[in-house]
Amino acid sequence: MQERFPSDSITVLTDLVLPGETNPLNNLFGGELLARMDRAASITARRHSRRVCVTASVNHVAFNRAIPLGSVVTVEAKVSRTFKTSMEIFIDVWIEDRESGIKNKANEAIYTFVAVDETGRPVEVPAIVPQTEEEKKRFEAALRRKQLSLVLAGKMKPHEATELKALFMQE
Repeated sequence: MQERFPSDSITVLTDLVLPGETNPLNNLFGGELLARMDRAASITARRHSRRVCVTASVNHVAFNRAIPLGSVVTVEAKVSRTFKTSMEIFIDVWIEDRESGIKNKANEAIYTFVAVDETGRPVEVPAIVPQTEEEKKRFEAALRRKQLSLVLAGKMKPHEATELKALFMQE
């Protein structure tokens, strides 16, 4: 299976925040943003694996800034790391200033998708080769996030989480 780069599967969705998508404060509903992020991540996972992919988990969501009615919102998703059958997708959410056109980061999320065959069984996915400094940082951090998730789920013993232990060990 040939390795791929994060740029091979990048997905960028840009849309406008409409009145029916806002809460009483006239900001985008969090659930609406989650749906947009899930769609972008799904496309990214499919582009990377060339398979049907399902959402396995939403590992992290940070609603750092409200997204007001009328905002132009861009959701950018790309694979940050692959494992045997799963892919971690890192999502950045940007708001475009209406007057200057400058984009500011508003939110971020990390989803995990699993590639499946026609019967719904997990299948292997291609490895990812990070290129930029940011991609390399996210790639390295993904293994720690996976180990933490496995430890919390009781699927890995804490002493086996070597990447997590390395964070706390002094040289």
